[in-house]
Amino acid sequence: MKNLKFYNALFLRILCIMVLFFFCVFLIYKGLYYNAILAGFFAVILISEMYVAIKNRLLFYDKTLLSILQNDFSTNFPQDYKKENFKTLYLLYNTLKFKEQEQTSKELIYQSILDNIDTATLILEKENDEWHIFLMNDCFSNLFKVPKVSHWKYLKNYLPSLCTEIEKLGFAELKSAISIKIEEQDLQTFVLQTSHTKTYDKEYFIILLDSIQRVIEKKEKEAWINLMKIISHELMNSLTPIRALSQNLLHIVDQEQLEEEDFEDIKSSISTIINRSDHLQVFVENYRKLAMLPTPTKVMTPINALFEDCMRIMSPILKAENIELINEINSSRSILIDKNQMEQVIINLITNSVYALKEKSEKKMFLSSYTENNRFFITISDNGKGIDDEIRDKVFLPFFTTRKDGAGIGLTLSKNIIEAHGGYLSYQTDEDRTSFVICLI
Repeated sequence: MKNLKFYNALFLRILCIMVLFFFCVFLIYKGLYYNAILAGFFAVILISEMYVAIKNRLLFYDKTLLSILQNDFSTNFPQDYKKENFKTLYLLYNTLKFKEQEQTSKELIYQSILDNIDTATLILEKENDEWHIFLMNDCFSNLFKVPKVSHWKYLKNYLPSLCTEIEKLGFAELKSAISIKIEEQDLQTFVLQTSHTKTYDKEYFIILLDSIQRVIEKKEKEAWINLMKIISHELMNSLTPIRALSQNLLHIVDQEQLEEEDFEDIKSSISTIINRSDHLQVFVENYRKLAMLPTPTKVMTPINALFEDCMRIMSPILKAENIELINEINSSRSILIDKNQMEQVIINLITNSVYALKEKSEKKMFLSSYTENNRFFITISDNGKGIDDEIRDKVFLPFFTTRKDGAGIGLTLSKNIIEAHGGYLSYQTDEDRTSFVICLI
């Protein structure tokens, strides 16, 4: 409606100019030259006024659109223009201004979140085939003593080892360890993880760096917290009833005269206290086994002999549980191990497989071994119930068990024995098989 008024006014101006032009011609034809000059003067004034009005309007449009293109919303929109011919332009300007402010607020929130993350984070943005630094969080800047530069080539001056490694791989996605020298300090090892992403016409490269020492410390702290929860739980399960029964005994013996029922209560309480004390003693003994594992006495031991002795012990149990054993171990190789300790590990793992197969109708267990990169691997697998997602980070935790009669030290003790041999114990799980893998160097 406002624009229609402007066009109507423009049409009237043009109509008046045309009328004055024809009137001027008519006056000249009649010989009224002074009157014709006066009419022409008024026509020139109308033309000038129309030119200025159109020019100002176009200039305002051009200035406003240029501000929008440059994301510059600092100029205040004239109050009179908000309700007149520029109402639609004002709505566009104000809408984009609001969206820009909203986007800026989100960016500040994202920046704040990233700055509070303990992982060093760097995000690159590709522009004209060159990488620019889109975002660097405080952890990255503080950890590597790097100012928040804006270009990749400037970052190379501060962290040449990191930048060269990423460039060498062509900014490809990877996850590996990398050694980086920070200022004049010794080389430090970090876990490097990168990822690539595209949004519309933009391309981004995300770099995450974590100090291996900090990762280890974090894992150790989590392990200690979980361990203390389990120890506290076990202790409270015994100490709480012992304390309650002791108070009850104290109350009974304080009586002037004891009846037969009191003696029965005393016997029952003492019996329970002994049972809970025995449980605590077993618990402490198990902890001592973990904490005071003897150093392995290693001798060259044939693989076949090791498993023959283990299967001699476990075969009756496998037969009783109707478990089919697929034994693919047939190696003439000998390895340097403590035979007694290694037998304990293998028996523990086979026992766990027996438990995992309890509810299966078709029970299968698989034994295999292989050599790779000068390392010897032993795999013990089963088609049992597997390991639930929620407990996968707890399977090697001391005293953690899903078995009612379990002590929760079998896997922990096995892991400690393998690590004392210089190797490691891990597990793999898929849809139809769970495997525990022993690696010996």
